[in-house]
Amino acid sequence: MKVSFSPPDITDLEVNEVVAALRSGWITTGLRTKELERKCAEWIGTPKAVCLNSQTACSEMTLRLLGINSGDEGITSAYTYSASASVVSHVGAELKLIDTQKNSLEMDYYALENAITEKTKVIIPVDLGGIPCDYDRIFQIVERKRSMFRPSNKIQEAIGRIIILSDAAHAFGAKWHDRMVGSFADFSSFSWHAVKNFTTGEGGCVTWRHIDGIDDEEIYRQYQLLSLHGQSKDALEKTELSSWEYDIVGLWYKCNMTDVTSAIGLKQFERYPSLLERRKEIITRFDKAFKPLGIKVLDHYSDDHQSSGHLYMTWIPGISLDQRNEVIIKMAERGIACNVHYKPLPMHTAYKNLGFNINKYPNAHAHYANEISLPLHTCLTDEMVEFVIENFHEIVLGYLM
Repeated sequence: MKVSFSPPDITDLEVNEVVAALRSGWITTGLRTKELERKCAEWIGTPKAVCLNSQTACSEMTLRLLGINSGDEGITSAYTYSASASVVSHVGAELKLIDTQKNSLEMDYYALENAITEKTKVIIPVDLGGIPCDYDRIFQIVERKRSMFRPSNKIQEAIGRIIILSDAAHAFGAKWHDRMVGSFADFSSFSWHAVKNFTTGEGGCVTWRHIDGIDDEEIYRQYQLLSLHGQSKDALEKTELSSWEYDIVGLWYKCNMTDVTSAIGLKQFERYPSLLERRKEIITRFDKAFKPLGIKVLDHYSDDHQSSGHLYMTWIPGISLDQRNEVIIKMAERGIACNVHYKPLPMHTAYKNLGFNINKYPNAHAHYANEISLPLHTCLTDEMVEFVIENFHEIVLGYLM
């Protein structure tokens, strides 16, 4: 038996909708994209949503919307994928990385608070594996630091404190205190990449809370300008009779979502509640099998939060990095693909070149050294789930005895 790590769950529903989009004569940003935006905003409970070609684009365009640039600082976790951090550098701001807590993948909130200066404009928490961070704690921190905040554009001034831009790449469909992720941070960006729970192949979505004194329609319009060369009309608007003329109002970017990819998303959306439920079933079976062995796993479901169930991350007590890699190889030899989430950013060349040193992030390194992510996706059959359980159980026992 072969078990892939994270294949996309695509059915004839998505295929047929893509074919319909291709045959419609309209394949770029159009009515399907607008409908997907409407559905997302309604489901999450936000005024609007914007669909772009990646979570990275959503985060970067948000930083540009907020006017964050050279002379500013942005803070995120050292234990994440590059996209959480690289966007800060893209806009010219100084990047600060925070170590994780010793017993959690969330940032060390004491270190986070101490890292804030008058230049800090944005904090980017990361909802790893689909589990929301402690946003109560994060909002308390930025409120305590309100007097230090120095706004530099209209939106910053209206918010009046450091902005919380949630990296919710893993967390589409997750809940925190019975509220949907995407409805409580100032801005939230989701990933719909091919390996995510909900996919459009490539793509992402950004949502935001209403900001007093700021028109939500104007925010939406600014995202459209930023993501389409600063063009005052999109392609759909230009198709109206005698509406060819447009203006370029800024030298901006190209990262819009197309109707072909939105077609996938519209049908994924219809199926998504059942996909989330299936992930919960698999996680429950994994937990029942592995927790009694002393294997540490993420807490996906509690009174405070409901995860999207994106990753099943495990930590085998007492094993070394080399032994961790041995386990992954042994699982691969049995036909089961595993992964590691994540190699901390200060271990990568690009971040070393920025001056980051993993020795200053001991907790992040410790989490990485014995982490193994098991396959968790909705293409897994019950037989595959049992196959993963039996083989991981057998292999891990050899390191626990």
